[in-house]
Amino acid sequence: MSIIPAPPFALTMPRAGMSLGLLLAVAITLAAAGLAGWESYRRGIAALDRSLADRHSITADGLTAEIERLRYLPRILGEDPRLHALLAAPGDIHAVAAANAYLKAARGVTGADELYLVGSDGITLAASNWNEPGSFLGMDYGFRPYFRGALKAGTAQYYAVGVTTGRPGAFLSARIDAVTTGVAVAKMELGALEIAWARAGELTAVADPDGMVFLASQPGWRFRPLSPLGPENISRIEAERRYPSTLLSRAEPLPIDGLSLSHPEAGVLRIHTGPVRGTDWTLLVALPTEEARRTALLTALVTGSLGALLSAGMVALAQRRQIMRIRLRQAADLEERVQARTRELAAEVEERRRAEEELLQTHERLVHAAKLAVLGRMSTAIVHEIGQSLSALDNNLAAAQAHGDAGRRERLAAALGRSRGMVGRLQGVVSRLRSFGRRQVSVTPETVPLAPVLATAVEIVTPRARELGVQFALPEAPMPSVRGDGPRLEQVLTNLLLNAIDATGRTPAPRRVCLSTTRDGEGVLIKIADTGPGLPPGAEGLIEPFVTGDPGQIGGQGLGLGLSIVQSLLEQMQGELLLANDPDGTGGLVTIRLPAADPGEPEEGERG
Repeated sequence: MSIIPAPPFALTMPRAGMSLGLLLAVAITLAAAGLAGWESYRRGIAALDRSLADRHSITADGLTAEIERLRYLPRILGEDPRLHALLAAPGDIHAVAAANAYLKAARGVTGADELYLVGSDGITLAASNWNEPGSFLGMDYGFRPYFRGALKAGTAQYYAVGVTTGRPGAFLSARIDAVTTGVAVAKMELGALEIAWARAGELTAVADPDGMVFLASQPGWRFRPLSPLGPENISRIEAERRYPSTLLSRAEPLPIDGLSLSHPEAGVLRIHTGPVRGTDWTLLVALPTEEARRTALLTALVTGSLGALLSAGMVALAQRRQIMRIRLRQAADLEERVQARTRELAAEVEERRRAEEELLQTHERLVHAAKLAVLGRMSTAIVHEIGQSLSALDNNLAAAQAHGDAGRRERLAAALGRSRGMVGRLQGVVSRLRSFGRRQVSVTPETVPLAPVLATAVEIVTPRARELGVQFALPEAPMPSVRGDGPRLEQVLTNLLLNAIDATGRTPAPRRVCLSTTRDGEGVLIKIADTGPGLPPGAEGLIEPFVTGDPGQIGGQGLGLGLSIVQSLLEQMQGELLLANDPDGTGGLVTIRLPAADPGEPEEGERG
């Protein structure tokens, strides 16, 4: 079938309609991006406001707790008879000394920075720093509001820079009604709060009733008002000598605009202000708005990008529809080829389906083979471990039969008891072999005396040693105790002793296996040396499962699981296994290191 070309005019879309659609799409995209960005910024600022409210509550409570800690201290001081005695006789040197000593002791106990007593004329009569530089004794504080306020209302609170020391602090005062009226004052410096806020990265400030910031985590905020100070405020602050005049002269207001505060490093900050309970102070907390701005900008960009993509898609769709209308006129001759290609694709799909089924069956066969391999490995391990133990059990039963035939009842009972113990150990071996593949299995550590464990292991392997003519050299001195598990340690020693006996039995006499114990810092070393042919090069590889050495060497017989099982059991007891040759060149040397039961015990020499 021939292809009929489309008329040239059909390939061109109406220009006016396309331009109008594009302009409308751009306008909608910009509006959506702006609304999305604004909504994101609004939500971010709302989240900041909630976080600021929480921070304000927590910080205000901490500040109130710090003030409340000493709020009632001046009133309590006023109950002491020594201060009453001094107010009754201001010139009595003994009364002055007693009051000074009492205030100094009270300062050390309460944690206040300074404590002092002011007479009714405003002159300090006694102070905790009476014998220190910058003493308050004799100073006139009659102009301070905390003094006048206490005389008038009974108690007062005031924050100012100290006239004598030059250090700012909160002054808590209470009137003393004695023979002569006085005022007890406690000064507490809050500089530690500033340091804590700064270290925590908080943007926090505290202002007095006039709006002057006196505590701030940012040094540049301190002694600057939240808003411009009026002439009356400045006159009152100067009269009270609350802050040095040099600070007031350069106290520019903080750059606050509504709920925003400009910061030279953090940019625009969102602020929250509110009172501090129990005081006439104002607490300001702030957080940067940069994250909210970035999020809003990103939201706007993503929305705009999505709008642009959608607009481009709509334009492309319109163009595609136009092109499809053109191409449909030309598609009649392609119908047969499309059908043929469809049939080919159907055949390809069927072929792929069959290939996937074959792949799935192959995968299942591989999984089944892997399971069989693991099962074979575990079966081999069980045969290896139980084979050794059954050999020892057979020897014990043979001994029991011999004792029974000879009428030695006590030895018969002992042999049967050992046989029962061996059956219990076989059950433990089977239980532990189930978890052989898991490394670093922890056990509950306990104190294990080495002597009975070693005796049991030697008793198990003695028939094999007697058969091969191998003699044991055992430790004679008392052996230390270790931290571990008795049955596991018996299995470890039995395996290693059997390896040493087999290696030694293939060499000329004398055939000996020597055991010794040594303290090594906080551990105990158990050494098994033999007179066999020694270990081959790369002996560390013998510890891996299914790795064997040359015949006549440790790990050279069997299936290569013995040392791997020993290593696994030692790791469960936080122990180590070391393989080497005897330095004297007489055979192999296997060393076990286990934690000592008493790490503080002094080190001992080699035993055995």
